[in-house]
Amino acid sequence: MKGIFSVLVENRSGVLSKTAGLFARRGFNIDSLAVGETEDALTSSMTIVSTGDERTLEQIEKQLNKKLDIIKVRRLDEINCIKREVLLVKISHNKTNRADIINICRLAGANVAQLSAQTIIIEYYSDPERVDELIEQLRIFGIVELARTGTLALQKDS
Repeated sequence: MKGIFSVLVENRSGVLSKTAGLFARRGFNIDSLAVGETEDALTSSMTIVSTGDERTLEQIEKQLNKKLDIIKVRRLDEINCIKREVLLVKISHNKTNRADIINICRLAGANVAQLSAQTIIIEYYSDPERVDELIEQLRIFGIVELARTGTLALQKDS
């Protein structure tokens, strides 16, 4: 089971390292981590995705709440939150497959960010599951390089 944690932290050096260290010391895995400054320059928002059973996810939440640099921890309901990732992927292409690659991107809602004689760089923004699906569809063409952000998530209003 996945746990999505929205963590508001003090925006200062060492906070990310301490948070990651907590996961390492406890043997918790971080599947995804995204950090950015909030509307207030003194605070940052971390979205941490981890996998484990219910007991493990509860322990993660308790351990995060004990840290002094952490202002607030919320465990997001996976069904009732909006999740997004950004993907950049460089694909090899030739005359015979270029149209197929562009068509897959068009159907998925991805954009061609750069086209050279031998490669296409594609940019895509969607929920993590759809990002995974696009990667699988493009894998047959030969992925040269891939970069994706961690998951960003916000709880929906009820």
